[in-house]
Amino acid sequence: MPEGTGSATGIGASVKRKEDFRFLTGRGTYTDDINRPGQTYAYILRSPHASADIVKIDSAKAAKAPGVVAILTGADYDKGGLPCGWQIHSKDGSPMIEPPHFPLCKDKVRHVGDQVALIIAETYAQARDAAELIDVSYKETKPIVSLADADKPGAAQVWPEAKNNTCFDWHIGDKAAVDAAFAKAAHVTKIDIVNQRLIPNAMEPRAAIGDFDRATGEFTLYTTSQNPHVIRLLMGAFVLQIPESKLRVVAPDVGGGFGSKIFHYAEEALVTWAAGKVERPVKWTSDRSEAFLTDAHGRDQINHAELAMDKDGKFLALRVNTKANMGAYLSTFAPCVPTYLSATLLAGVYSTPAIYAEVKAIFTNTAVVDAYRGAGRPETTYLLERLVEKAARETGIDRVEIRRKNFIPVDAFPYQTPVALQYDSGDYFSTLDMALKTADWAGIDKRKADSKAKGKLRGIGISTYLEACGIAPSAVVGSLGARAGLYETGQIRVHPTGSVTVFTGTHSHGQGHETTFAQLVSDGLGIPIENVEVSHGDTNKIPFGMGTYGSRSLAVGGSAIVKAMDKIITKSKRIAAHLMEASVADVEFKNGVFTVVGTDKSVPFGTVALTAYVPHNYPITELEPGLEETAFYDPLNFTFPGGCHICEVEVDPDTGTVEVLKFTAVDDIGRVINPMIAEGQIHGGVAQGIGQALLEAAAYDEESGQLLTGSYMDYTMPRADNIPNITVGNHVTLCTHNPLGAKGVGEVGAIGSPPAVINAVLDALLPLGVKDITMPASPHRVWQAIQTAKKAAE
Repeated sequence: MPEGTGSATGIGASVKRKEDFRFLTGRGTYTDDINRPGQTYAYILRSPHASADIVKIDSAKAAKAPGVVAILTGADYDKGGLPCGWQIHSKDGSPMIEPPHFPLCKDKVRHVGDQVALIIAETYAQARDAAELIDVSYKETKPIVSLADADKPGAAQVWPEAKNNTCFDWHIGDKAAVDAAFAKAAHVTKIDIVNQRLIPNAMEPRAAIGDFDRATGEFTLYTTSQNPHVIRLLMGAFVLQIPESKLRVVAPDVGGGFGSKIFHYAEEALVTWAAGKVERPVKWTSDRSEAFLTDAHGRDQINHAELAMDKDGKFLALRVNTKANMGAYLSTFAPCVPTYLSATLLAGVYSTPAIYAEVKAIFTNTAVVDAYRGAGRPETTYLLERLVEKAARETGIDRVEIRRKNFIPVDAFPYQTPVALQYDSGDYFSTLDMALKTADWAGIDKRKADSKAKGKLRGIGISTYLEACGIAPSAVVGSLGARAGLYETGQIRVHPTGSVTVFTGTHSHGQGHETTFAQLVSDGLGIPIENVEVSHGDTNKIPFGMGTYGSRSLAVGGSAIVKAMDKIITKSKRIAAHLMEASVADVEFKNGVFTVVGTDKSVPFGTVALTAYVPHNYPITELEPGLEETAFYDPLNFTFPGGCHICEVEVDPDTGTVEVLKFTAVDDIGRVINPMIAEGQIHGGVAQGIGQALLEAAAYDEESGQLLTGSYMDYTMPRADNIPNITVGNHVTLCTHNPLGAKGVGEVGAIGSPPAVINAVLDALLPLGVKDITMPASPHRVWQAIQTAKKAAE
């Protein structure tokens, strides 16, 4: 793949997003904007209890309410349950416990918000009013909500087949080597970490419309999804048993996902199934309260970690024990998050020789937990960077130097880690040095003194991180438990006039694919960017693809487009050679023109395109007419972005309020197609990371299982005044195994930022004797830590 032509719209140019005009002028088409002829509306009656047996559902009165078309319950549902897309095996080789997850509960509810009945009416208001007339008799049972207590003997059981609520008890690494290293260690640092539960809160709540054409027997689902083909596969094959030729899934404009719209949700299956039942379109749109209760939550882990070092501060071994909350059911990708997306990254940027991790996945009577921006990598990075920071404090080694001392050397790549993965490229020293200089690390003492003079406490924190992106390599993920290949597809259709339509199996829900993919093709084919259209999100229009998550769209989807483009160029050279009466070997293509090397003969790309469709002068015996190519790309490995984030905060000791003053993010994301879009992705990720570090936490009442943070009154989202100006830098090492050299950018901000923020807070509080704090570092929690430290010092 070339570096780029240097054009104003090619690779490396900060082209303004093509899609923004329709979004900014209110002309986007989101699922709730779609209305089908004869459409009905669905309301879902949800459980008010975290754990209860369903004794009886009396819907007779509700069925007679105005406008009601149908009321459907678990007794009516005769299809399959929602599948889990990943299988993990325990230490003893046994498969994980995989309970059924029906879209409508049949005999028991297992979390507040569980689906009990589907009410379909002429209007949403009528459906909601009718739901209030349904009499459900419950027999409440004791829930288990606390992750810390759920696997203890005597705890209430979510599923009888999951003893001690354990879904699986998995491990990775060399336990004997780790034990041996700890036995000879000069120093051991230990830490306990809680990575709190988060609620994704995309701007657009989930929505779904099911439609059924009786004449053809075809179903259509319109849904807010990050991967429509995956939804079609899961729902068609495993849930509703609809042949793929009879099931179309359309994901139009989607207002944010952050991972929460990857999964196959009950509501998608319900409206599709119900549309067949009532033979009319059925529309459901979540309100924000439903979203808090039923969208897949993120994080929710408890970690204990120990780091063994020699007398010089070199890392010898790492030992980690993790409890990960699954919620009441297994969501689509939930089992892989704390295992193969988390524990396999425990080496981080460090050359730790031996690592051993144990991960226990636990069921609780709460909403499901699955991938959320970063998906396992933020949890691991937070654990590592808090642990390394603590090790530096305990040993007296400078916080920067202990990292530099243990970095994987630049000449060590490809680097095989002790936990399965092999990194292909990286330069952690350069990103560290760039970040230190940009953040003015050396000048922090003066700034601390200035804050002290104002009665404030200033701190600076650092995080050096690495993540696995380009979630795709089928051979790798298949060996790790994935039940599907995660390759990607690209198709390029050149029209007779030379304009191009690109069909991609990835999906854009804010990332700017319509611009960056158009830049790729504009640059590669030498045509104006306005002549390139990007199509995605409709399974009837695009080849099979696996969607967008794990920062895979450019590295995997973009590589598929490049491979398809290579095929276009190869065929075009043969056409051009025929037109110029030259050998194909003598034809080169550059900046949209085919030339015969060493001559003045040339043919523009547009002429070749027209010739392909008007083949009056065409090598017809050698080539088919037309100019359209498809490529599938299945990489050999993940990609591995990394970097250094530095945060500077000021703490008011009287109130505990933390203000983020400065944030520096220097990342290695491989080749950058559009620097402006990449920077925006980093800004968004950092904002979410600051939200986790200082503000956000989902909380349940441990007795009743009620969600205590069920609205923005109780769940604190970051606002503009919580986010500082963010300085972004980039140091490129190319990925060695994809044609773009791209690594991925969508999640780096959310991965590197939380430990940088908390390390900064603890640096500020260090003079007061505060050595630990749990996220989120809210004013009350910081103030309490200060008071506790003061009492301990008395």
